[in-house]
Amino acid sequence: MTELARTDAPAGEHDGRTGRAVPATLRRAAPALLAYTGTRLLGVVVLAIWAAATGKSWYTLLSGRWDAVWYSRIAEEGYGYTLRLPDGSVHSDLAFFPLLPWLERLVAALTPLDAAGAGLAVSWIASLFAAWGIFAIGDRLRGRRVGTALVVLWAVLPVGVVQSMAYSESLFTALAAWAVYALLTGRWVWAGALAATAGLTRPVGAAVIAAVWITAAASLLPAGRWRLVWRLVGREHRRMLLGAALAPLGWLGYVVWVGVRTGSVTGYLDVQSGWRNGFDGGVAFARFTWDLLAGPSFAGGLAMLTGVALLIWVFIRCVRRRDPLPLLVYAGVVLALALTAKGYFGSKPRLLLPAFPILLPLAAALARLRTARAVLILGSVGLASAAYGAFWLTGTGPP
Repeated sequence: MTELARTDAPAGEHDGRTGRAVPATLRRAAPALLAYTGTRLLGVVVLAIWAAATGKSWYTLLSGRWDAVWYSRIAEEGYGYTLRLPDGSVHSDLAFFPLLPWLERLVAALTPLDAAGAGLAVSWIASLFAAWGIFAIGDRLRGRRVGTALVVLWAVLPVGVVQSMAYSESLFTALAAWAVYALLTGRWVWAGALAATAGLTRPVGAAVIAAVWITAAASLLPAGRWRLVWRLVGREHRRMLLGAALAPLGWLGYVVWVGVRTGSVTGYLDVQSGWRNGFDGGVAFARFTWDLLAGPSFAGGLAMLTGVALLIWVFIRCVRRRDPLPLLVYAGVVLALALTAKGYFGSKPRLLLPAFPILLPLAAALARLRTARAVLILGSVGLASAAYGAFWLTGTGPP
Protein backbone atom coordinates (compact mmCIF):
# COMPACT_ATOMS: atom_id res chain seq x y z
CA MET A 1 0.00 0.00 0.00
CA THR A 2 1.25 3.49 -0.75
CA GLU A 3 2.50 5.77 1.99
CA LEU A 4 -0.38 8.15 1.31
CA ALA A 5 -2.97 5.44 1.78
CA ARG A 6 -1.33 4.18 4.99
CA THR A 7 -1.15 7.51 6.72
CA ASP A 8 -4.42 9.04 5.59
CA ALA A 9 -6.94 6.19 5.74
CA PRO A 10 -9.96 7.52 7.64
CA ALA A 11 -11.19 5.89 10.79
CA GLY A 12 -13.67 3.09 10.34
CA GLU A 13 -12.37 1.84 7.00
CA HIS A 14 -10.01 -0.87 8.19
CA ASP A 15 -11.49 -1.85 11.53
CA GLY A 16 -14.74 -3.61 10.64
CA ARG A 17 -16.88 -0.51 10.70
CA THR A 18 -16.92 0.13 6.97
CA GLY A 19 -20.69 -0.32 6.86
CA ARG A 20 -21.08 2.75 9.05
CA ALA A 21 -18.46 4.85 7.27
CA VAL A 22 -20.72 6.25 4.53
CA PRO A 23 -23.55 7.43 6.84
CA ALA A 24 -20.97 8.97 9.18
CA THR A 25 -19.24 10.73 6.28
CA LEU A 26 -22.58 11.99 4.97
CA ARG A 27 -23.54 13.34 8.41
CA ARG A 28 -20.20 15.11 8.62
CA ALA A 29 -20.74 16.63 5.17
CA ALA A 30 -24.36 17.67 5.87
CA PRO A 31 -23.64 21.32 6.83
CA ALA A 32 -21.52 21.79 3.71
CA LEU A 33 -24.19 20.20 1.51
CA LEU A 34 -26.89 22.38 3.07
CA ALA A 35 -24.76 25.47 2.43
CA TYR A 36 -24.19 24.34 -1.13
CA THR A 37 -27.88 23.64 -1.72
CA GLY A 38 -28.84 27.02 -0.31
CA THR A 39 -26.31 28.79 -2.50
CA ARG A 40 -27.42 27.08 -5.69
CA LEU A 41 -31.11 27.53 -4.75
CA LEU A 42 -30.43 31.25 -4.39
CA GLY A 43 -28.97 31.24 -7.88
CA VAL A 44 -32.04 29.54 -9.33
CA VAL A 45 -34.44 31.88 -7.52
CA VAL A 46 -32.58 34.97 -8.73
CA LEU A 47 -32.56 33.52 -12.24
CA ALA A 48 -36.30 32.85 -12.08
CA ILE A 49 -37.01 36.44 -11.02
CA TRP A 50 -34.66 37.86 -13.66
CA ALA A 51 -36.08 35.60 -16.36
CA ALA A 52 -39.66 36.56 -15.49
CA ALA A 53 -38.73 40.24 -15.72
CA THR A 54 -37.32 39.69 -19.21
CA GLY A 55 -40.14 37.47 -20.44
CA LYS A 56 -38.11 34.25 -20.45
CA SER A 57 -38.48 30.85 -18.80
CA TRP A 58 -35.93 29.95 -16.13
CA TYR A 59 -36.63 26.26 -16.79
CA THR A 60 -35.85 26.60 -20.50
CA LEU A 61 -32.73 28.62 -19.75
CA LEU A 62 -31.44 25.79 -17.56
CA SER A 63 -32.60 22.77 -19.54
CA GLY A 64 -33.18 23.74 -23.16
CA ARG A 65 -30.39 25.89 -24.59
CA TRP A 66 -26.98 25.37 -26.22
CA ASP A 67 -25.31 22.08 -25.26
CA ALA A 68 -28.37 20.95 -23.30
CA VAL A 69 -30.30 20.72 -26.58
CA TRP A 70 -27.63 18.52 -28.12
CA TYR A 71 -27.57 16.20 -25.10
CA SER A 72 -31.36 15.81 -25.05
CA ARG A 73 -31.46 15.16 -28.79
CA ILE A 74 -28.88 12.38 -28.41
CA ALA A 75 -30.90 10.92 -25.53
CA GLU A 76 -34.06 10.89 -27.66
CA GLU A 77 -32.71 9.97 -31.10
CA GLY A 78 -29.21 8.61 -30.64
CA TYR A 79 -26.14 9.88 -32.45
CA GLY A 80 -26.19 10.98 -36.07
CA TYR A 81 -27.32 14.62 -36.17
CA THR A 82 -25.13 17.12 -38.03
CA LEU A 83 -25.66 20.85 -38.47
CA ARG A 84 -23.89 22.68 -41.31
CA LEU A 85 -23.50 26.42 -40.83
CA PRO A 86 -23.09 29.10 -43.52
CA ASP A 87 -19.51 29.83 -42.37
CA GLY A 88 -18.48 26.27 -43.24
CA SER A 89 -18.55 24.88 -39.71
CA VAL A 90 -19.89 21.34 -39.36
CA HIS A 91 -21.41 20.66 -35.96
CA SER A 92 -21.76 16.94 -35.32
CA ASP A 93 -23.30 15.53 -32.15
CA LEU A 94 -20.35 13.10 -31.99
CA ALA A 95 -18.52 15.92 -30.21
CA PHE A 96 -20.58 15.17 -27.09
CA PHE A 97 -19.56 12.29 -24.86
CA PRO A 98 -22.36 9.81 -24.09
CA LEU A 99 -22.77 9.41 -20.32
CA LEU A 100 -25.12 12.34 -19.72
CA PRO A 101 -27.49 11.48 -22.60
CA TRP A 102 -27.46 7.83 -21.48
CA LEU A 103 -28.56 8.91 -18.02
CA GLU A 104 -31.13 11.30 -19.49
CA ARG A 105 -32.64 8.44 -21.49
CA LEU A 106 -32.70 6.19 -18.41
CA VAL A 107 -34.32 8.80 -16.15
CA ALA A 108 -36.84 9.74 -18.87
CA ALA A 109 -37.78 6.06 -19.22
CA LEU A 110 -38.29 5.65 -15.46
CA THR A 111 -40.05 8.95 -14.71
CA PRO A 112 -42.60 11.31 -16.31
CA LEU A 113 -39.76 13.68 -17.27
CA ASP A 114 -38.76 14.31 -20.86
CA ALA A 115 -35.08 14.19 -21.84
CA ALA A 116 -34.50 17.87 -21.07
CA GLY A 117 -36.06 17.60 -17.62
CA ALA A 118 -34.16 14.38 -16.99
CA GLY A 119 -30.92 16.16 -17.85
CA LEU A 120 -31.73 18.86 -15.34
CA ALA A 121 -32.52 16.26 -12.66
CA VAL A 122 -29.28 14.39 -13.35
CA SER A 123 -27.29 17.62 -13.16
CA TRP A 124 -28.85 18.73 -9.88
CA ILE A 125 -28.31 15.35 -8.23
CA ALA A 126 -24.79 15.11 -9.63
CA SER A 127 -23.97 18.58 -8.31
CA LEU A 128 -24.76 17.38 -4.78
CA PHE A 129 -22.46 14.39 -5.21
CA ALA A 130 -19.82 16.74 -6.59
CA ALA A 131 -20.18 19.00 -3.57
CA TRP A 132 -19.94 15.97 -1.27
CA GLY A 133 -16.77 14.75 -2.99
CA ILE A 134 -15.19 18.20 -2.90
CA PHE A 135 -16.01 18.48 0.81
CA ALA A 136 -14.56 15.03 1.48
CA ILE A 137 -11.27 16.07 -0.12
CA GLY A 138 -11.06 19.40 1.70
CA ASP A 139 -12.07 17.80 5.00
CA ARG A 140 -9.47 15.08 4.64
CA LEU A 141 -6.64 17.45 3.81
CA ARG A 142 -7.38 20.50 5.97
CA GLY A 143 -10.40 19.75 8.17
CA ARG A 144 -14.14 20.33 8.18
CA ARG A 145 -14.08 24.14 7.99
CA VAL A 146 -11.82 24.08 4.93
CA GLY A 147 -13.97 21.40 3.32
CA THR A 148 -17.10 23.48 3.82
CA ALA A 149 -15.45 26.66 2.56
CA LEU A 150 -14.17 24.76 -0.48
CA VAL A 151 -17.66 23.56 -1.37
CA VAL A 152 -19.24 26.99 -1.02
CA LEU A 153 -16.44 28.61 -3.01
CA TRP A 154 -17.10 26.17 -5.82
CA ALA A 155 -20.82 27.02 -5.62
CA VAL A 156 -20.27 30.81 -5.79
CA LEU A 157 -17.95 30.85 -8.79
CA PRO A 158 -19.12 33.46 -11.32
CA VAL A 159 -20.23 30.68 -13.69
CA GLY A 160 -21.63 28.55 -10.87
CA VAL A 161 -25.04 28.65 -12.54
CA VAL A 162 -23.70 26.02 -14.96
CA GLN A 163 -23.81 23.58 -12.04
CA SER A 164 -27.60 23.94 -12.16
CA MET A 165 -27.92 23.50 -15.94
CA ALA A 166 -28.52 20.33 -17.95
CA TYR A 167 -24.83 20.32 -18.82
CA SER A 168 -22.21 17.67 -18.06
CA GLU A 169 -19.94 19.78 -15.81
CA SER A 170 -21.62 18.74 -12.54
CA LEU A 171 -21.68 15.06 -13.50
CA PHE A 172 -18.03 15.15 -14.54
CA THR A 173 -16.92 17.02 -11.42
CA ALA A 174 -18.72 14.52 -9.18
CA LEU A 175 -16.95 11.58 -10.82
CA ALA A 176 -13.60 13.38 -10.88
CA ALA A 177 -13.80 14.46 -7.22
CA TRP A 178 -14.59 10.97 -5.99
CA ALA A 179 -11.89 9.48 -8.22
CA VAL A 180 -9.35 11.83 -6.67
CA TYR A 181 -10.67 11.01 -3.21
CA ALA A 182 -10.29 7.31 -4.00
CA LEU A 183 -6.66 7.96 -4.92
CA LEU A 184 -6.09 9.84 -1.67
CA THR A 185 -7.44 6.87 0.29
CA GLY A 186 -5.64 4.17 -1.69
CA ARG A 187 -8.74 2.71 -3.36
CA TRP A 188 -7.15 2.07 -6.72
CA VAL A 189 -9.88 0.01 -8.35
CA TRP A 190 -12.53 2.58 -7.39
CA ALA A 191 -10.28 5.35 -8.69
CA GLY A 192 -9.84 3.56 -12.01
CA ALA A 193 -13.54 2.77 -12.38
CA LEU A 194 -14.54 6.38 -11.61
CA ALA A 195 -11.88 7.69 -14.00
CA ALA A 196 -13.26 5.42 -16.71
CA THR A 197 -16.77 6.73 -16.07
CA ALA A 198 -15.54 10.34 -16.04
CA GLY A 199 -13.91 9.58 -19.38
CA LEU A 200 -17.37 8.87 -20.81
CA THR A 201 -18.56 12.30 -19.71
CA ARG A 202 -16.24 14.96 -21.13
CA PRO A 203 -12.98 15.16 -23.11
CA VAL A 204 -11.31 16.53 -19.98
CA GLY A 205 -11.69 13.05 -18.53
CA ALA A 206 -8.06 12.80 -19.63
CA ALA A 207 -7.21 14.82 -16.49
CA VAL A 208 -8.59 12.10 -14.21
CA ILE A 209 -6.77 9.41 -16.18
CA ALA A 210 -3.53 11.37 -15.81
CA ALA A 211 -4.09 11.67 -12.06
CA VAL A 212 -4.50 7.89 -11.74
CA TRP A 213 -1.53 7.03 -13.94
CA ILE A 214 0.94 9.56 -12.54
CA THR A 215 -0.02 8.80 -8.93
CA ALA A 216 0.42 5.09 -9.62
CA ALA A 217 3.80 5.69 -11.26
CA ALA A 218 4.94 7.83 -8.32
CA SER A 219 3.81 5.14 -5.89
CA LEU A 220 5.58 2.35 -7.78
CA LEU A 221 8.79 4.22 -8.46
CA PRO A 222 9.54 6.49 -5.50
CA ALA A 223 12.90 8.27 -5.38
CA GLY A 224 15.67 5.88 -4.47
CA ARG A 225 13.46 2.77 -4.64
CA TRP A 226 13.44 1.80 -8.32
CA ARG A 227 13.83 -1.85 -7.40
CA LEU A 228 10.26 -1.80 -6.14
CA VAL A 229 9.13 -2.70 -9.66
CA TRP A 230 9.78 -6.37 -9.07
CA ARG A 231 7.17 -6.35 -6.30
CA LEU A 232 4.34 -5.72 -8.77
CA VAL A 233 2.99 -9.17 -8.04
CA GLY A 234 1.96 -7.96 -4.56
CA ARG A 235 -1.74 -7.69 -3.80
CA GLU A 236 -1.80 -3.91 -3.40
CA HIS A 237 0.15 -3.40 -6.59
CA ARG A 238 -2.23 -5.68 -8.47
CA ARG A 239 -5.10 -3.42 -7.38
CA MET A 240 -3.07 -0.39 -8.41
CA LEU A 241 -2.37 -1.81 -11.86
CA LEU A 242 -6.00 -2.83 -12.29
CA GLY A 243 -7.11 0.70 -11.44
CA ALA A 244 -4.59 2.14 -13.89
CA ALA A 245 -5.79 -0.26 -16.58
CA LEU A 246 -9.45 0.64 -16.00
CA ALA A 247 -8.90 4.41 -15.97
CA PRO A 248 -8.67 5.11 -19.73
CA LEU A 249 -11.34 2.67 -20.90
CA GLY A 250 -14.27 5.10 -21.02
CA TRP A 251 -12.44 7.95 -22.74
CA LEU A 252 -10.53 5.71 -25.10
CA GLY A 253 -13.58 3.59 -25.85
CA TYR A 254 -15.64 6.56 -27.00
CA VAL A 255 -12.83 8.09 -29.06
CA VAL A 256 -12.21 4.73 -30.77
CA TRP A 257 -15.95 4.31 -31.42
CA VAL A 258 -16.10 7.73 -33.07
CA GLY A 259 -13.08 6.79 -35.16
CA VAL A 260 -14.78 3.60 -36.33
CA ARG A 261 -18.04 5.42 -37.03
CA THR A 262 -16.33 8.14 -39.06
CA GLY A 263 -13.90 5.77 -40.73
CA SER A 264 -10.88 7.76 -39.56
CA VAL A 265 -8.26 7.21 -36.86
CA THR A 266 -8.50 10.94 -36.12
CA GLY A 267 -12.29 10.90 -36.24
CA TYR A 268 -12.91 12.61 -32.91
CA LEU A 269 -10.33 15.31 -33.63
CA ASP A 270 -11.97 15.85 -37.02
CA VAL A 271 -15.36 16.25 -35.35
CA GLN A 272 -13.93 18.82 -32.94
CA SER A 273 -12.30 20.61 -35.84
CA GLY A 274 -15.73 20.92 -37.46
CA TRP A 275 -16.78 22.85 -34.36
CA ARG A 276 -13.59 24.91 -34.75
CA ASN A 277 -12.29 23.40 -31.53
CA GLY A 278 -8.95 21.78 -30.83
CA PHE A 279 -5.65 22.44 -29.10
CA ASP A 280 -2.93 24.73 -30.37
CA GLY A 281 -0.89 25.33 -27.21
CA GLY A 282 -2.83 28.50 -26.38
CA VAL A 283 -1.83 30.41 -29.54
CA ALA A 284 -5.39 31.28 -30.53
CA PHE A 285 -6.28 32.29 -26.98
CA ALA A 286 -3.19 34.51 -26.73
CA ARG A 287 -4.06 36.11 -30.07
CA PHE A 288 -7.65 36.68 -28.93
CA THR A 289 -6.45 38.33 -25.70
CA TRP A 290 -3.95 40.49 -27.57
CA ASP A 291 -6.64 41.67 -29.99
CA LEU A 292 -8.75 42.74 -27.00
CA LEU A 293 -5.83 44.59 -25.44
CA ALA A 294 -5.00 46.33 -28.72
CA GLY A 295 -8.58 47.33 -29.49
CA PRO A 296 -11.50 49.13 -27.88
CA SER A 297 -12.09 46.19 -25.49
CA PHE A 298 -8.87 46.86 -23.59
CA ALA A 299 -10.56 46.48 -20.20
CA GLY A 300 -11.93 43.06 -21.15
CA GLY A 301 -8.53 41.92 -22.37
CA LEU A 302 -6.87 43.15 -19.21
CA ALA A 303 -9.44 41.36 -17.07
CA MET A 304 -8.90 38.14 -19.02
CA LEU A 305 -5.12 38.41 -18.73
CA THR A 306 -5.40 39.11 -15.02
CA GLY A 307 -7.71 36.14 -14.54
CA VAL A 308 -5.31 33.75 -16.30
CA ALA A 309 -2.36 35.09 -14.32
CA LEU A 310 -4.32 34.65 -11.10
CA LEU A 311 -5.21 31.04 -11.98
CA ILE A 312 -1.58 30.21 -12.70
CA TRP A 313 -0.43 31.94 -9.51
CA VAL A 314 -2.94 30.03 -7.37
CA PHE A 315 -1.91 26.74 -8.97
CA ILE A 316 1.73 27.53 -8.23
CA ARG A 317 0.69 28.20 -4.63
CA CYS A 318 -0.88 24.74 -4.52
CA VAL A 319 2.37 23.23 -5.80
CA ARG A 320 4.48 25.14 -3.28
CA ARG A 321 2.15 24.05 -0.50
CA ARG A 322 2.82 20.49 -1.63
CA ASP A 323 -0.79 19.55 -2.07
CA PRO A 324 -1.21 15.82 -2.77
CA LEU A 325 -0.04 14.66 -6.18
CA PRO A 326 -3.48 13.48 -7.43
CA LEU A 327 -4.92 16.96 -6.86
CA LEU A 328 -2.01 18.72 -8.52
CA VAL A 329 -2.03 16.47 -11.59
CA TYR A 330 -5.80 16.64 -12.01
CA ALA A 331 -6.03 20.43 -11.57
CA GLY A 332 -2.93 21.04 -13.68
CA VAL A 333 -4.24 19.04 -16.63
CA VAL A 334 -7.70 20.69 -16.42
CA LEU A 335 -6.04 24.12 -16.46
CA ALA A 336 -3.70 23.18 -19.30
CA LEU A 337 -6.49 21.76 -21.48
CA ALA A 338 -8.75 24.76 -20.88
CA LEU A 339 -6.08 27.38 -21.52
CA THR A 340 -4.57 25.72 -24.60
CA ALA A 341 -7.88 24.99 -26.34
CA LYS A 342 -9.03 27.08 -29.24
CA GLY A 343 -12.64 27.74 -30.11
CA TYR A 344 -15.22 29.99 -28.49
CA PHE A 345 -13.29 31.72 -25.71
CA GLY A 346 -16.43 32.67 -23.80
CA SER A 347 -16.60 28.98 -22.83
CA LYS A 348 -13.31 29.01 -20.92
CA PRO A 349 -14.77 29.95 -17.52
CA ARG A 350 -17.08 26.94 -17.54
CA LEU A 351 -14.32 24.69 -18.90
CA LEU A 352 -12.38 25.62 -15.76
CA LEU A 353 -15.31 24.80 -13.47
CA PRO A 354 -14.07 21.26 -12.65
CA ALA A 355 -10.69 22.61 -11.45
CA PHE A 356 -11.89 22.86 -7.84
CA PRO A 357 -8.49 21.98 -6.25
CA ILE A 358 -7.12 25.42 -7.09
CA LEU A 359 -9.65 26.87 -4.63
CA LEU A 360 -7.95 25.13 -1.70
CA PRO A 361 -5.64 28.03 -0.70
CA LEU A 362 -8.56 30.45 -0.65
CA ALA A 363 -10.69 27.97 1.29
CA ALA A 364 -7.93 27.59 3.86
CA ALA A 365 -7.70 31.38 4.23
CA LEU A 366 -11.46 31.67 4.71
CA ALA A 367 -11.46 28.88 7.29
CA ARG A 368 -9.06 30.89 9.44
CA LEU A 369 -11.54 33.77 9.70
CA ARG A 370 -14.24 34.04 12.33
CA THR A 371 -17.36 32.18 11.28
CA ALA A 372 -19.50 35.33 11.06
CA ARG A 373 -16.98 37.08 8.81
CA ALA A 374 -16.55 34.04 6.56
CA VAL A 375 -20.34 33.68 6.23
CA LEU A 376 -20.67 37.39 5.41
CA ILE A 377 -17.99 37.18 2.71
CA LEU A 378 -19.32 33.99 1.13
CA GLY A 379 -22.92 35.20 1.37
CA SER A 380 -22.08 38.46 -0.37
CA VAL A 381 -20.11 36.69 -3.07
CA GLY A 382 -22.94 34.18 -3.45
CA LEU A 383 -25.49 36.92 -4.02
CA ALA A 384 -23.22 38.60 -6.57
CA SER A 385 -22.66 35.24 -8.28
CA ALA A 386 -26.42 34.62 -8.44
CA ALA A 387 -27.01 38.02 -10.01
CA TYR A 388 -24.17 37.57 -12.49
CA GLY A 389 -25.36 34.07 -13.39
CA ALA A 390 -28.86 35.35 -14.10
CA PHE A 391 -27.52 38.24 -16.19
CA TRP A 392 -25.15 35.91 -18.06
CA LEU A 393 -27.74 33.21 -18.75
CA THR A 394 -30.46 35.58 -19.91
CA GLY A 395 -27.91 37.22 -22.21
CA THR A 396 -25.13 35.50 -24.13
CA GLY A 397 -24.60 32.71 -21.60
CA PRO A 398 -22.46 29.63 -22.13
CA PRO A 399 -22.38 28.23 -25.65
